[in-house]
Order: sequence, then structure tokens, then C-alpha cells
Amino acid sequence: MADKITSRENDYSQWYLDVIKSAKLADYSPVRGCMIIRPNGYALWENMKEALDGMFKETGHQNAYFPIFIPQSFLAREADHVEGFAKECAVITHSRLKVDEEEGLIADPASELEENLIVRPTSETIIWDTYSRWIQSWRDLPILINQWANVVRWEMRTRLFLRTMEFLWQEGHTAHATEQEAIDETLTILDVYAKFAEEYMAVPVLKGVKTASERFAGAVETYCIEALMQDGKALQAGTSHFLGQNFAKAFDCQFQNKNNELEYVWATSWGVSTRLIGALIMVHSDDAGLILPPRLAPVQVGLVPIYRSDEDRENVLAAAREIEQELKAVGIRIHIDDRDGFRPGWKFAEYEVQGVPVRLAIGPRDVQNGTVEVARRDSGEKTSTPREGLADRMTEILESVQQGLFEKALAHREANTTTVESYDEFKQVLEEKGGFIRMHWDGTEETEKRIKDETKATIRLIPMEGYEEAGVDPVSGNPSKGYVVFARAY
Repeated sequence: MADKITSRENDYSQWYLDVIKSAKLADYSPVRGCMIIRPNGYALWENMKEALDGMFKETGHQNAYFPIFIPQSFLAREADHVEGFAKECAVITHSRLKVDEEEGLIADPASELEENLIVRPTSETIIWDTYSRWIQSWRDLPILINQWANVVRWEMRTRLFLRTMEFLWQEGHTAHATEQEAIDETLTILDVYAKFAEEYMAVPVLKGVKTASERFAGAVETYCIEALMQDGKALQAGTSHFLGQNFAKAFDCQFQNKNNELEYVWATSWGVSTRLIGALIMVHSDDAGLILPPRLAPVQVGLVPIYRSDEDRENVLAAAREIEQELKAVGIRIHIDDRDGFRPGWKFAEYEVQGVPVRLAIGPRDVQNGTVEVARRDSGEKTSTPREGLADRMTEILESVQQGLFEKALAHREANTTTVESYDEFKQVLEEKGGFIRMHWDGTEETEKRIKDETKATIRLIPMEGYEEAGVDPVSGNPSKGYVVFARAY
């Protein structure tokens, strides 16, 4: 199976697509730009969703659902917002089809809508129209709502999981009585995203603020987490936006404060998507296929029984079921692969390419000796271990795999983060090494645009910690407040 995967060194982009195909995570759709998420990929998304959903609820949020269709006039109410999304919107103009004798199946001209509907690219507008009816007093605040949904953005250049016309995500939308409460909410969610990325995905991230040109359309500030892929490119893994009172003003959402004064509501929005699966692939996987962190792997342990005779089959499967019960009792997700028609070696290869963290094998001799073979996906290490105390050892091994993946990814990021003091050095590092590059920036859009136009590198973030280190922007020669992080990015 791994022989169907292009090596990262030969063609990183093709390697990424080969891993997705070989691990059966997703497939192309008949609709250009869309993807089909296969059961392996969807199970991974479900585990991500379950972990994140728990973290949202622990911080006081509730789930709701808003319509996928948004009146076109709603987008026009917030100028920056409509400008940012206008070119990506899918527009519905008619409500039904009809069969025409000459043209065949067409949109029925008689069904033209009074107002066009937009297929949800994001939900700020329809949610703030709703909040304007829900919120009257300070007693109605805060509202802390999240929704799990799909969105449509008419992308021209797509890539499975990273950028598709339709994708799955969560979007949080909160309303607050004060500016500080909204800012605090924005930063709380940023910390939630960073914790999820590092503790569940085993992906180290940088936290920071986007520049004005990279800011979400309609936001006052956009905070983000950025991860570094194996090819030295950055990936934005999550964003949390402080919206100020922009959407409240656009939808006339006011409340009576404790001083009986009318005031506009303060807002945030935040989201992560199935793009995280793309990040997971590109941070951890290798030329043999997918590698998954145990905390998110749909199957943490794959158990392959090996036998030749019916008698051996009965004894081996009985032992396998005992192991299954022992591991399930301590919360390990284990699957016994007792499919007929597939050789053990084929099953081993399948588990390897699908990224199952640990593979066990047990045969007649193992049953007699009270042992089981253990193979780790991350290191390829194989050992024979006693069945007694196996559950505890599996728990330890899975935690070791999880921590090892994070440490390896962190070491890669640290080795590929470079501080430069000249523009020539910046361009040399970008071409020869890539990765995150720290360089002074004068804070102007002109300098930012020049660097982007000349090198295709963008400012990924202004760091939230250790930024205030005055110097000189080597591109413009103007004063700089501190180093920012550049990279080429997906």
C-alpha cells in the first residue's frame, strides 16, 4: 500500500493527496471543488468535534443551529464583511425547476425569488439579525453560542481538506455587555484552540494577532494559531475574532445597560474546520502513510489474530476477545480484525497506511506463551510483551506515542524558525530553508505588500508574547516595534 504513496522528497503535494487516498480519508466529488469525506476521515472529524465540543461547554457555551440560507440584503449591511465575502458567495435565485421542451431541465422563470439567498459562507449576519430580537437588556447578556455546520465558499483553487468549496466547521458567535468581556472571550477561545491543537492533535502552534490586511472581514482584531508543516509552509489552524460593535451597529442590536442607557452590544466570532485534518496529515505523517495521535485516532489499537486451522482460530479469537475486553475496560479504542480473505501481512500494511497508533498480533504460539506482538506506528518498533498487565502497558505506549509526536513536531518547528536582520537573508532563508522567519516590520501595509509581492511570504502573525523588541525594518529602513513571523502558507 505504501508503494502507492509518492515520497515527500519527490513531490510533497502529491504525497499529501496520496496519503489521503491510501488512508481512505476522502475522495473527490462529482461537484468540482467539493469533497466526499469517507468513514475514516469522518470518524477522525467526529473525535475532533467531540473533544472541542466538550471544551466549549466547559467554558459556558451552548450549541444552536441557524439556517444555511441568508438573505442577500443581510450581507450588504456590514461594508467590510460584504467586500470580504462577495466573490465567494453561492447565490440562489430560483426556488424550483421545470422541464422545458427545447432546453430540458431549467430553473422555472416563474419561481424567481423576491430576494436572492446566499448559501452560508459564515453566519455573522443572520445570527446578529437574530440577536437584535433576543437582546433587550443587560440581563440578556452574555450569549455564548456555537454551531456545528457546513459552509460554502466558491473557491477557485481547491485541495482536499485544506481548501474546498464546501467544508465542515464550528462557528462560535457571542454577545457581551462590555468591550473587555468580548476581548476576554476572544482570548479564551484562542487558548482553547491552542490547547486542542497541542494536547489532542500533538501539533505545536504559535499564538498571535493578524495584520489589518489579513484580518477577518468585519473584525476589529483577528487572533490566530499557526502551525508549521513538514515542507516548511505555515497553516492557519484556527481564528478568533474580536468584532467590536460592528455587527451590532449593522443590525441595530442595542441593550439597556445597568445605568438604563442604550448601548450597542460587543461581539466575537471564532471557528475551526476540517482543515485541521489536513494539518494533522502534514505535521505527522510519513512516506508509509498516515500517522495519527492516539487521542484522536478512531482506532487506537488494531488487533490482528493469526491462525491456520479452525482449532487455532477458535483459541486465538477467544484470546483476542479477552484482550479486547481488557483494553476497552480502560477506555482504549480497540478493533479486532477478524476479516476472512485477507492475509495478516495485508492487514498490517493497511493499519500502517491508515495511521493506527498501535498494532497487536496474536497467534497460536502467543496464546501458549501468554504473549502478544506490539508494533508502534510512529517508530516502527516491534516487541513481544506478556499479556499480563497489557492494558496498563498499552495506556503507557499510547501516551508515549502522543507525547513523542508533539515533541518531534516541536523540534521540527524550532529547527525551522529563523531570525533574520536583513532582507537578503530573509529571501535566502525563505528559498533554501523555509519555515517561520522572524523579521522586524515597520507596521505599514506598503511594506507588508511589497514583501508578499516579491517573495509570496506573508506575515502569519504578530506574536502575543515577546513582540516589543524595537529595531529597524530591513525592507523599508523605518523603525519597528518588534519581530513578526513570516512564512509561505497554505
